[in-house]
Amino acid sequence: MSQLYSPLKLGELTLDNRIIIAPMCQYSANQGSASDWHTIHLGQLSLSGAGLLILEATAVSPEGRISYADLGLWNNETQQALGKSLKALRQYSPMPIGVQLAHAGRKASTEKPWDGGGAIAPSEDNGWQTLAPSAIAYDDSAYQPKAMTKSDITKLINDFVSAAKRADELGLDLIELHGAHGYLLHQFLSPLSNKRDDEYGGSLQNRMRLVLEVFKALRAEFASHKPVGIRISATDWVEGGWDLAQSIELAKALDKLGCDFIHVSTAGLSPEQQIPVKPNFQVPFATAIKEVVSMPVIAVGLITEPQQAEDIISEQQADGVALARGILYNPHWPWHAAAQLGATVNAPKQYLRSSPHGQPSPIK
Repeated sequence: MSQLYSPLKLGELTLDNRIIIAPMCQYSANQGSASDWHTIHLGQLSLSGAGLLILEATAVSPEGRISYADLGLWNNETQQALGKSLKALRQYSPMPIGVQLAHAGRKASTEKPWDGGGAIAPSEDNGWQTLAPSAIAYDDSAYQPKAMTKSDITKLINDFVSAAKRADELGLDLIELHGAHGYLLHQFLSPLSNKRDDEYGGSLQNRMRLVLEVFKALRAEFASHKPVGIRISATDWVEGGWDLAQSIELAKALDKLGCDFIHVSTAGLSPEQQIPVKPNFQVPFATAIKEVVSMPVIAVGLITEPQQAEDIISEQQADGVALARGILYNPHWPWHAAAQLGATVNAPKQYLRSSPHGQPSPIK
């Protein structure tokens, strides 16, 4: 029996299988509001047979967006727009849906990637003043961020809590905090971007403080039966930066607070990163963290083949596997993997006859 297609429990939420659709920015929102593109895109993914769909990085405030076209959840308009897309999805898909709540920090105020992705000055259209733990720009082409004050930090925590309440009202099943890829929570964790001399900077405990405070505040307000987890970058891939040893300490602290899962990626904080990209290149980080926590650990990064994913689960390297670009390229990846591994998936009855001639359908 395939272990990839065995159930996975995240807190009180049970997934049909261990395939997770990772958050993927679409840069197709209007003033933070989901568009028809989101209904089409997410609708397609919700029919894929995966165990869980996590919505793209969703900003908790306007200045928390990566680009002006990012999804948000900070007012009634953004909530209603997302609700419209979710209503369409739920008519035809029982797949659990979560949301990744995020703030881009110093990596905010950019163009869409296909328009170059460059930083936009605060004085220009579609640009704004960015925030960060310290007034250190991401690179030479970025504009200097404003170092956050204590009141900025308090507002940030409140913004995360407010977005979580809206997510709950929308019936979303899960929240993933975005603590990875060089965005604001990661910026506080890394000594490369955090040069503060108050209780939020310096020692590891101080640099971890904001992430733990956001988690505790959000967990206290989000429905207790729904999971709250986090995505982290386990290393900056830069000497002297955030690394696996520090990630393990963060994971253990979150585990003690009742975190329901940890999604282990890497990189994104510094242009100096040197990433040894190859299949499974991030899996060892997930495995190392899995050895010291009780919560489920999700691996991600160039996991593209069914047997590869099966081996990660069966060899207990991780509890779940996340797909991103691979499932955009092949939106029915879970069907094809199920057919190859002798398993079945939940997918629309309208597609029951879709298997190649002579092959049994993997659709339940």
